[in-house]
Amino acid sequence: MIFQDKLDERTRLFRPEFNRLLDTAWRNQAHIGDLLLFHINGFFQEDILNYNSRSEKKFDPHTIGPGLEGFSENTHYNFIHKYRTTSISDKPHEEYLEQFKWAPERKKQIDELEEIEGTTIQIEMLIYLKIWEADLFIKKLYQFVRCLYGEPYDWHFKVAESSRDNNCTGTRQELIRNQISKKIKKFSPTLHTVIKDTYKTQIRNSIAHSNYSFLGRNIHLNNYVKEDPHSQIGSISFDEWINIFHNTIILHNEYLRMNNLLNEMYAKLASEHENTMEIQITEINGNQYPLYIEYRPHWKDWKFKS
Repeated sequence: MIFQDKLDERTRLFRPEFNRLLDTAWRNQAHIGDLLLFHINGFFQEDILNYNSRSEKKFDPHTIGPGLEGFSENTHYNFIHKYRTTSISDKPHEEYLEQFKWAPERKKQIDELEEIEGTTIQIEMLIYLKIWEADLFIKKLYQFVRCLYGEPYDWHFKVAESSRDNNCTGTRQELIRNQISKKIKKFSPTLHTVIKDTYKTQIRNSIAHSNYSFLGRNIHLNNYVKEDPHSQIGSISFDEWINIFHNTIILHNEYLRMNNLLNEMYAKLASEHENTMEIQITEINGNQYPLYIEYRPHWKDWKFKS
């Protein structure tokens, strides 16, 4: 269940951090078009290489657009947006908790409340995976951190799907933990702590493998392993889950807002140059060259310049 007071509290914490980081990334980006590539999703289309090998006309394999990962994000966004706009409690969080104060004559009512709460948490667990497991969400946060460090846009970013993948940037958990959370600490200790406390591999695995149980207002993780430093959580309370989920939702909200802000910022910049922006291609061998894209004001989108 979503609580407006919790959303407001976290928005007040996260928004100034994202605004400040966006200003820093804008100043630090290796090329003026790198954050635009973050927004429009630049990627290397390997299939074009196969086409080029059979055709006289050659196409650049560096392209822009949603791609499969973008269409996937749109599908899951619809589900997430439906829940986050229709599942807001009519009570502030503290008032909501008052309903669970024990009294023998209220046992039936409390049991019913816990059952309803457990059902909503299972929906929220699915949303937790839809956000933290999404390739485009991870990719864009990764590219954003690169902009903070002044590193060129990584056209060859790829999430590893199995241990057999040897030409990938990393697994999802490696990317979130090492390339996003740890590296963002230099610029925002606050967001580093939030991501570290919100994305837990053990919780992710427990949800993904349906390896948990509810006892009262507690989630017991059945993948606790005493000897494993990454599997040390025996259980979390429903209230701890509420904090984890609200952090996730607001991080996602700010991610979406940042995408929209960048579109506006680059549309304004392009309007000063006949609606044209330069982007930089950085090949895997380090060679660089420019391409040009055009902003379409009517559609508020971007395409390669003819």
